[in-house]
Amino acid sequence: MGKPTGFKEFGRELPGKQPVQERLQHYNEFVYRYTEEKLNQQAARCMNCGVPFCHHGCPLGNVIPEFNDAVYKKDWKEAYDILSSTNNFPEFTGRICPAPCETACVLGINQPAITIEEIEKHIIEIAFDKGFVKPRKPNLRSGKKVAVIGSGPAGLAAAAQLNYAGHTVTVFERDDAPGGLLRYGIPDFKLEKWVIDRRIKLMEEEGIIFKCLANVGVNVSINDILREFNAIVLAGGSTTPRNLFIPGREFKGVHFAMDFLKQNNKRVAGKDPVANAAIESNILSEELKATGKNVVVIGGGDTGSDCVGTSNRHGAKSVTQFELLPKPPEERNDYMPWPSYPMLLKTTTSHEEGANRQWAVATKEFIGDENGNLKALKIVDLEWKIVDGRPAQFVEVTGSEREIPCELALLAMGFVHPQHIGFISDLGIGLDERGNVNASEKDYRTNISKIFAAGDMRRGQSLVVWAISEGRESARKVDEFLNNNAPSMLESKDTILQFQAS
Repeated sequence: MGKPTGFKEFGRELPGKQPVQERLQHYNEFVYRYTEEKLNQQAARCMNCGVPFCHHGCPLGNVIPEFNDAVYKKDWKEAYDILSSTNNFPEFTGRICPAPCETACVLGINQPAITIEEIEKHIIEIAFDKGFVKPRKPNLRSGKKVAVIGSGPAGLAAAAQLNYAGHTVTVFERDDAPGGLLRYGIPDFKLEKWVIDRRIKLMEEEGIIFKCLANVGVNVSINDILREFNAIVLAGGSTTPRNLFIPGREFKGVHFAMDFLKQNNKRVAGKDPVANAAIESNILSEELKATGKNVVVIGGGDTGSDCVGTSNRHGAKSVTQFELLPKPPEERNDYMPWPSYPMLLKTTTSHEEGANRQWAVATKEFIGDENGNLKALKIVDLEWKIVDGRPAQFVEVTGSEREIPCELALLAMGFVHPQHIGFISDLGIGLDERGNVNASEKDYRTNISKIFAAGDMRRGQSLVVWAISEGRESARKVDEFLNNNAPSMLESKDTILQFQAS
């Protein structure tokens, strides 16, 4: 333990941010790095608890007190070795993870939690700066070939782990560059794309093959992949967005949030925002911009927040964000005890930049003009009945129905399941009751013996840290399958935590 009294001496402090009016002029990241002194102080707050609940709050099982201690001692190589033993991509999670580890932090019982996410980001960036991050090439190849379909965080994690085990891995990605949701779902002001490119380059040096604009079932035959590869990992994500079937849905100006975000990320990268629409099959051919428009984002989650930040950078006339549920509390209550993940009010950096946030509001109708363009929304306030601390049932508030101007409505209500049309339906891959690929957590295997599934495609829409965890765990099961059920050399999260506990 670096400093036994650190948690008494130092308070939680996040790095500074670029002022709002400055950062609205660009799409780059705007959160500064800690000074060496501040980083040392934040790591010193870790209490090295007898039972570190942060281990279990993290889906990856990151061994957090250990790397905090190494940071406090300024032993950057040790800090990097500890962190990278459980997390393939801390440069991603350190930027965009909602940090369930922090909500499970023991210090968080009666003080603000350790800034675990920021410390994690600093460890990996310092490791890159100091040259600790090098290609990890296997000493021996197994002669077995694995195809990974999808290059989001689950697919990348599975590919990295299987490559470490000595298998030859090819990743198929329908977009024009690897990264999946990381590249085209997360705005650059949260995750600049050089961060992804840096990691992809490293993975290529390790021997992983990436094939882009390779949409399996469209311009790449799934039957060819079945013949060529010894195993297949499906990691295509949950890509079917939840729709809003109300009158006027057909008007021009009503779009899914991901169409809007993906186009903007392409634009920021200097690419044609509607290029390759036929191959990628997940991009709208009509160009979308919020400039000069009254924008309404329907959905209160992170995707909706990303739409708010992007719309403000476009120069929208106004930005409003609706949430169907009532406004969450700002602090834990009796129904959200520590160390459970609390559903608290979250104010993101995009909200800081300007948005009219409204809770307990339902959209009843999209209203268009004579040319078929969206011009307004008909909305109504809701009154919720709370049962056991949770919203259970709502009724419309009498007399609250009204219209508001809107030329661009963005549906950010989450995703329901992976895309079924294509190789999933062609192969008859089994689905669960929610429409996700049916593969148990026991072995991640589908009803077709050599096909496995991981990430959002298997578990449904979730967090980036869960996707990486799923990729790692599924890779271990694929490795066992390829070795005729012999124990895998790849460690599981449970094994690592058991080792640390002993």
